Amino acid sequence: MTNPLPVLRLLLVFAALILIGAPARAQNIVVMVNGDPITDFDIDQRSKLDQLTTQKTPSRQDVINELINDKIKIKEGKKYGVDPGVADIDQSYAGMAQRLRLTPEQLTKSLESKGLRPDTLKSRMKSEMVWTSLVRGRYKERLQVGERDVAAAVEAETGQKLQVEGTEYRMQPIVLIMPRGSSPAFLETRQKEAETYRSRIASCEEANSLFRSTPNATIREAVTKTSAELPDALRKVLDDTPIGHLTAPEVTKAGIEMVVLCSRKPTMIDTPKKREVREKMYTEKYEKTQKAYLDEIRKAAMIEYRNR
Repeated sequence: MTNPLPVLRLLLVFAALILIGAPARAQNIVVMVNGDPITDFDIDQRSKLDQLTTQKTPSRQDVINELINDKIKIKEGKKYGVDPGVADIDQSYAGMAQRLRLTPEQLTKSLESKGLRPDTLKSRMKSEMVWTSLVRGRYKERLQVGERDVAAAVEAETGQKLQVEGTEYRMQPIVLIMPRGSSPAFLETRQKEAETYRSRIASCEEANSLFRSTPNATIREAVTKTSAELPDALRKVLDDTPIGHLTAPEVTKAGIEMVVLCSRKPTMIDTPKKREVREKMYTEKYEKTQKAYLDEIRKAAMIEYRNR
């Protein structure tokens, strides 16, 4: 009778070779970056992620370059103490899931259904977090966009000269409540009360203390407006009102209204167009700066190709 043990051992060895061989091929090292490997599996995973997020099929070399850059960025971050922990990455991952109206678990299942490991996405997120923090931290001064430069760019684009400097007003509306159908005599009484309050109030703190405890009167939350947002007539009234004092009473549907002026200070006028141009100029500066920075540290990196 044939001894079954040698046959069994042969089968076990063959099975082990199969189990070991498949991952070995998947983990074939393609590039070493500062001693850190990039494998065929890494490239395959990033290719799937890029295709999912851009709806385009990237070239293999483009994917390899992305992964090389990620390794370099992570190392540079550690050099300056920028190294997000697991909790930071998980929080960012959860934030992405929320923006997609998913739970983190649902996002994970969605990725896995497309052959993607969550760690593939998390690795890219970590690299982006590190790099953004590094560039903005190290080149803060270089990335600043001057308001006059923004105004000049808007003027060149639109042909309209913008007001660069203006005034910022912080104020709180006050209403002395008037019931509907109030008599002229009652209106006159309330107007006299308003004038009395105007002579007494000398600060926003006093106004809040008084009107929050005064019956049939209310003081609303503070609002901040720039001179570009206010009509000329109201701007003149606020310019003529001493800080901490009340504007002249005005009869409205709500009652007798006044405003206590909490602060008035110079500011740079902002508009939607200026914000758009400012963001564009910042993005251009950021892209130029981060590219030069990446080129610099990539030249100093040890990049060794093994098998492509």
